[in-house]
Amino acid sequence: ELARSGTCVAKERAAGALQNLAVNADNKVAIAAAGGIGPLVELARSGTCVAKERAAGALQNLAVNADNKVAIAAAGGIGPLVELARSGTSVAKENAAGALWKLALNADNQVEIAAAGGIGPLVEL
Repeated sequence: ELARSGTCVAKERAAGALQNLAVNADNKVAIAAAGGIGPLVELARSGTCVAKERAAGALQNLAVNADNKVAIAAAGGIGPLVELARSGTSVAKENAAGALWKLALNADNQVEIAAAGGIGPLVEL
């Protein structure tokens, strides 16, 4: 809930907690089932710099799971990750590139990443 409607600091901390929790395989499933992917995509799109870094990190960890690869793309996550890889902070670029790497293991996501202009920013990193 904090990732959706908390203060800026609360959102940053919630995204950080989800980033850490998403290292665990069971938590990857639980976060997705609780509706956590959409708010993380929104934070990656329009959060503070710190929230964007942590949201991209959480999405990177979640994207290890095959179902989450599809869910992140369906939630509109590829565009914000490409934008962070292009113009985010150094930490956001690193986390976004990691997320795109894991998302690109899905053939449909490969097409979407390329269509979103993701190849150039990744090459430039």
